[in-house]
Amino acid sequence: MNYPAYCNDLLHYSRFTTREVRIGDLCLGAGHPIRVQSMTTTDTMNTEATVAQSIRMIEAGCELVRITAPTINDAKNLENIKRELRQLGYSTPLVADIHFTPNAAEIAARIVEKVRVNPGNYADKKKFENIDYTDSAYRIELDRIRERFIPLIRICKEYGTAMRIGTNHGSLSDRILSRYGDTPLGMVESAMEFLRICEDEGYHNIVLSMKASNTQVMVQAYRLLVATMQQHSMNYPLHLGVTEAGDGEDGRIKSAVGIGTLLEDGLGDTIRVSLTEDPEFEIPVARALAERYEARGRNSSTSSHTLTSNDSVPLPYSPYDYARRNSSEVLHIGGKQVPRVIVDFSHKEKLTHASLFPVGYQYSVPTDKWNLTDQACDFIYTGNHLLDFEIPGTLGVIINSDTFANGSVPERHYPLFCAQEYFRATHRSPVLNFVAIDRSSLSHPAFDLKNLDESVVLIADTIQEHGMADERDIVSELIRRDCRRPVILKRNYSTITAEQLQLYASTDLGGLLLDGMGDGVWIKAPGIASERDINSTAFGILQATRTRISKTEYISCPSCGRTLFDLQETTAKIRSRTDHLKGIKIGIMGCIVNGPGEMADADYGYVGTGAGKITLYKGREVVKRNIDEHSAVNELITLIRENGDWVEK
Repeated sequence: MNYPAYCNDLLHYSRFTTREVRIGDLCLGAGHPIRVQSMTTTDTMNTEATVAQSIRMIEAGCELVRITAPTINDAKNLENIKRELRQLGYSTPLVADIHFTPNAAEIAARIVEKVRVNPGNYADKKKFENIDYTDSAYRIELDRIRERFIPLIRICKEYGTAMRIGTNHGSLSDRILSRYGDTPLGMVESAMEFLRICEDEGYHNIVLSMKASNTQVMVQAYRLLVATMQQHSMNYPLHLGVTEAGDGEDGRIKSAVGIGTLLEDGLGDTIRVSLTEDPEFEIPVARALAERYEARGRNSSTSSHTLTSNDSVPLPYSPYDYARRNSSEVLHIGGKQVPRVIVDFSHKEKLTHASLFPVGYQYSVPTDKWNLTDQACDFIYTGNHLLDFEIPGTLGVIINSDTFANGSVPERHYPLFCAQEYFRATHRSPVLNFVAIDRSSLSHPAFDLKNLDESVVLIADTIQEHGMADERDIVSELIRRDCRRPVILKRNYSTITAEQLQLYASTDLGGLLLDGMGDGVWIKAPGIASERDINSTAFGILQATRTRISKTEYISCPSCGRTLFDLQETTAKIRSRTDHLKGIKIGIMGCIVNGPGEMADADYGYVGTGAGKITLYKGREVVKRNIDEHSAVNELITLIRENGDWVEK
């Protein structure tokens, strides 16, 4: 299958070269550092509060400060905010965030250094109507958009103002949805319609984005955007972000999965981590993601390889459509089974019942029974140690092959071999054997994939800095050779912090899972994080890639000046009542800008629609309007009960 290239090289880190965009005194793209940004959550009309929060963001490392301008008065007040900041010595560029008010955008473009427009909201109204357009009718709609958009373009040209054409998956217009569907292609075309108008006007100071709360959709849309740009000889910079990522661990993992996957392939010139937290807390996370690539050059490569992004050599998978790699099932690994989680205990000298508590297995001494959580790992690796107590029936133990060969081993203990060692071994499990391979194993003459029996599960291992590309190459080669053995993705980390581990593992493993590669994950990070945190991170990655659901998912926006209630407090309140509803997706939106659209990807929606008023959704359908905020959480619980999705804790 020949797919258009979306990056320079799938094996070696190489940043996609874009044109330079100037935002005030800040240069973006064209080899400049990856810029980090965030957005204020204050009322834009409150100059003092917005200036104070902007300063906190800037001092945390924010290089662009985005401020919502939902009305003409908000847009006008940007002048006061900018003047105050400049008088205090802060020259950081300001970005006006515009959705439904083109006239506000035209005012803001004369004041701030950059405006962000959302194609789905700028000239269209969303009613979730399916309209059957003829080609001529569609052209008339494009002419209408052109007439509405051109005044802003000409103001930006006159004042030297940059623009971000920011597509959101949750706010695609009915026109786009009717013709292209709720798809990455629809997102790309939504931006391209506006971009073509800009190019016709000779305006090129543009940044593009393709944001979504679904990481699969987000990554596919950005890739398709780059491929589309290259087909039309375009190279505009990219702003990366996962919308409504949430808070805490979930928000960080989900952001790293989406943003990090694209950064690994050299895509992205500025990033925003959208957390339901104060904006200054977003900056360290974004900075940690960006800094990983500042020192990485083309010498960060795999050893020997076959995978290429050249159009002339077919890829064995599609980077634009999710399809899980075909594999045979081996003892609940692979096939149609969810990806499995392995936690490393090999550094522990002695394991007891209590050792398994952090990884989801809680032993009750009075009843002599195990209680399992929804995030109970599937296997533990103990190296040369055998367990001398009865383990729960859902847990397997992986041990080194020489320990397995030394004599009788307890039930559900399985050997781990190193590549060619498997073929020499005289002691194997009749049920399950793990075989660790790296890229060089696949080219070694003594390693014959065809002679691996049906009990084998492969473990793709790498120590490469650009490990995602290395493991992608391994799995791609297995696909080419039609090897159906399940594959566990193993990553080894050292000399990094626990915070970096969470982000790096989410990037490296998440990117592969989004491409359908991997029947399980194994994070090895001795001395960096606890088994509890590693296990939680592994399950979080699977949740963020939507390959294994183990908890409630919250699609929670990061708040801004449009927000009509306290998002952090409300999210915490809803989470405390619903975090046991495994598999349910709840959207918590501060306003209606993306609310109804994002509700299409959530089971239930809680959306601010007025001061102290909440509207509840089931999917994208409004169920209850204008509920008093004080009773809205209870009403949400009632709605979940009425639809049969509630279970008691």
